[in-house]
Amino acid sequence: MKALRHLRLIVAALLLLVLAGMAGFHWIEGWSWFDGLYMVVTTFTTIGYQEIHPLSHSGRIFNLALIVAGVSLVFLGIGALTQALLEFELRSFFGRRKMEREIGRLTDHYIICGAGRVGRSAARELARRPAPFVIIEQNEPKAARYTGDWLTVIGDATQEQTLRDVHIERARGLVAATTTDATNLYIVLTARGLNPRLKIIARASEDDAEKHLLTAGADSVVSPYHFAGQRIAQSFLRPHVVSFLDTATTHLGMDLEIGEICVTPDSSFAGKTIENSRIRQDRGVIILAIKREEGMRFNPSPEDRIQPGDYLIAMGEPGQLRQLEQMASHA
Repeated sequence: MKALRHLRLIVAALLLLVLAGMAGFHWIEGWSWFDGLYMVVTTFTTIGYQEIHPLSHSGRIFNLALIVAGVSLVFLGIGALTQALLEFELRSFFGRRKMEREIGRLTDHYIICGAGRVGRSAARELARRPAPFVIIEQNEPKAARYTGDWLTVIGDATQEQTLRDVHIERARGLVAATTTDATNLYIVLTARGLNPRLKIIARASEDDAEKHLLTAGADSVVSPYHFAGQRIAQSFLRPHVVSFLDTATTHLGMDLEIGEICVTPDSSFAGKTIENSRIRQDRGVIILAIKREEGMRFNPSPEDRIQPGDYLIAMGEPGQLRQLEQMASHA
């Protein structure tokens, strides 16, 4: 903020002038350092007390220059402070209005309840996609850290009105990622009642909480501690497999990604075999599996036929996967 930078410069100049004034009264008039500080402060604040000690002619000339420079800097500082406060208030006001408009336009989006470590990780992955999402966080200082980057609402996600404010009726999914299982349980119950079609993923800290969250309406439950334990063990037992999955799912090292491609009824791939679709030959994308209602078919053969409604689990470069998604959704 430009006004804030000006204010810092003015404050720095004012401090230097205070030191210069103290040194001037000390060397010109022989005053103590505290008497010089007292004289400078009363001069700059225009209080108008008389001099502590009588001033010589040289001292009066020095004090005259000090008055002009000091009072000018004080008034400049007041003006810069006022401008900075106005800019901050206006930016906050218009920033909130802009965010409210953007939230009002959200559709087919994701709602992240809780801006802790799990919620932030989910937000970063959605932003990298990019996919529309909004964060609900009750802690105002924590929420303020992400307001400039992501759509953020300060509120209690267990309350119906808070979820309505982020248009849960139009949302695609919700993440209950607060730090307590009880709060996540209330969020799941409230969200499921407002949108029965919503996909809900909940975080669980305790093992017993998983069944309660599933009963409340969560589609799946993730335990960060359980996942971390598995990850540690696999890093010992199968380090190269873990390295490969990191590369394919979090963009570490190679520009590689694993994605899922939905095949629509009017797709050019529908009804073709994997070999005839030429996905591997033309796009450089490897089909790892095909997800259907009856289950998952891993490592499909070239003769396996792609059906409408299938989800192709594919691996390739991000740009290649984006192109394949477009092709799979159009004839």
